[in-house]
Formats: sequence, structure tokens, C-alpha cells
Amino acid sequence: MDDLFDSSLNLEDTHYKEGYDEGYSHGLVTGKEEARQVGLKVGFEVGEELGFYRGCVEIWTSAIRLDPTCFSPRAKTFICQMEELIQKYPLMDPENAQVQEIMDSLRLKFKMACSSLHVKLEYNGYPKSSTEANDIQF
Repeated sequence: MDDLFDSSLNLEDTHYKEGYDEGYSHGLVTGKEEARQVGLKVGFEVGEELGFYRGCVEIWTSAIRLDPTCFSPRAKTFICQMEELIQKYPLMDPENAQVQEIMDSLRLKFKMACSSLHVKLEYNGYPKSSTEANDIQF
């Protein structure tokens, strides 16, 4: 008789443990999929921003090759520093501790380069210009 009552008293604990285990297993599967989706989204956004900065550096570097006197020495320094930061960015190691530091430095150098070049460009998910394209002069 004691075993019969013991099992009914432990019924709540048994169901609680079974529910917890089932929920935990389901959470692992669901959590991995959610993490994968977030990782893809964030990775795409970082790649897009790096590509934008790379494109700006390429255009500015091409202009310098065509006319070495088109930009001030200060602007050329910022462009060179941006290029070094882009090359230094650990694309294949997203968990590298320097990732955020490099990205912050790159954003700062971009703003400094734009200021030196008297270009009003900003990057917030996509490039924006506060001036019309035909008003930009170097």
C-alpha cells in the first residue's frame, strides 16, 4: 500500500521533470535555428557595411591614382588607414575580440575621411547622401 501512495505523491514531480526535459530538448533545437538565423542576418549586415567602406576606399584610391594631388595629405592618410582596417578585419573569425574595435575604428576613420573630403556620406544600413550626387566635388 505504501508504494501506491508514494507513486501518487510523486506524480507531480514526475510530470514536472518530464515536461522540463521535453521543453529543454525542444528549446535546444529551436534555439539553434534562431541563433543560425540571427547569425546570418548580422553577418550579412556586417559584410554589407564592410563592402560599402571597401567601395569608398576603392573609388578614392582610384581618384588618387589618376590625380595624386586631388586630395589633401590628411584625407589620403585617412583613406590609407581605412584600407588597413578593412584588410585587418578578421572575416573568417567572427568571434575575434578585435571585431568590434576594428569596426568602430573603421566607422570613425570613414567619418574623418568624409569630413576631409567635404563629402556628406553616412552609412545606416545603406548609403545616404545629404547632397545631390552632382553637387559632390573633390
